Amino acid sequence: HGSMWQPLSIATALMLAAIANGPAQAEPPAPPLPSAFDAKWHGKTVCEPLFENAAMRAARCTFPPGGGHERHFHPPHWGYIIAGGTMRTTDANGTRVRELKSGSTWWSDGIAWHEAVNVGTTTSVYIIVEPKSGQ
Repeated sequence: HGSMWQPLSIATALMLAAIANGPAQAEPPAPPLPSAFDAKWHGKTVCEPLFENAAMRAARCTFPPGGGHERHFHPPHWGYIIAGGTMRTTDANGTRVRELKSGSTWWSDGIAWHEAVNVGTTTSVYIIVEPKSGQ
């Protein structure tokens, strides 16, 4: 007599295993990152709004020694360093320590994410200006 059991196809075996294990548990979506203007450091505000209209907004961001900025994103923006310092920043490309000079400026086309810590001994202060068209 022949056996009534036939080998299962791989597809059938995978389907039965999926049914036995229940529905797949999807990873919960990561919460959206705050903007630089909204990001905090240990629950404290870092950037103080200075001006906002329909075209742009500006803020002053202050980093005392050991202070930083939790992971956040930036739309396109321009910045001015009022008081320089030594900042350690981490982004998708790694971690860098940079000396930022008072009076320096920069333009950025936007940053998907980064985080920063003042690893120096002096308070560093920036002004950040975001054109609203870049948001």
